[in-house]
Amino acid sequence: MNTLPSRRKFLTTASASLLFGSSALAQVATPPIKRNISSFSARHWQPHFSSLRNGAILVDTVSRALHFWSEDQSIYRLYPTSVPQSEEMTRRGRTSIVRKVVGPTWRPTPSMLRRNPDLPRVVGPGPQNPLGTHALYLSWQYFRIHGTQDERKIGRRSSSGCIGLYNRHIAELYGLTKVGTQVVLI
Repeated sequence: MNTLPSRRKFLTTASASLLFGSSALAQVATPPIKRNISSFSARHWQPHFSSLRNGAILVDTVSRALHFWSEDQSIYRLYPTSVPQSEEMTRRGRTSIVRKVVGPTWRPTPSMLRRNPDLPRVVGPGPQNPLGTHALYLSWQYFRIHGTQDERKIGRRSSSGCIGLYNRHIAELYGLTKVGTQVVLI
């Protein structure tokens, strides 16, 4: 867990302490925000892939991290991600990238519409699009690795099944991958 105070907490606590003395600290203190950084570390590809043919992506839904290895092993990247909100929405196993899109169009899945019938039926590319700037379509229907316009989601259980990245990270990953890149979600 991150033990460093946020800037806001530090400034609030310091101001209260100066104005009201140290007894104000107990009133201002807030519980720490849970962050999932303890298991955010480099991994080896060999336990998950027999080769790096076409490159490889490993998504660890517990540590909320995406690992990428290039086919020639010259590139390794580790990105923080958002993951599905619940176990019921989480799919695990082997798949691959079947399509890559810059400026994707978002459409809600049938299960999303059941949960919220007021969702728009289509959102084109742009700042309101939940898929962000780039999307990597997987062989599983409705599952994507994509960017997000709402960066607060990264590092959290916040998606309806997809894996979300910061837009700058999905843009980089988009350039590193190709159709056929193998993907494993654990």
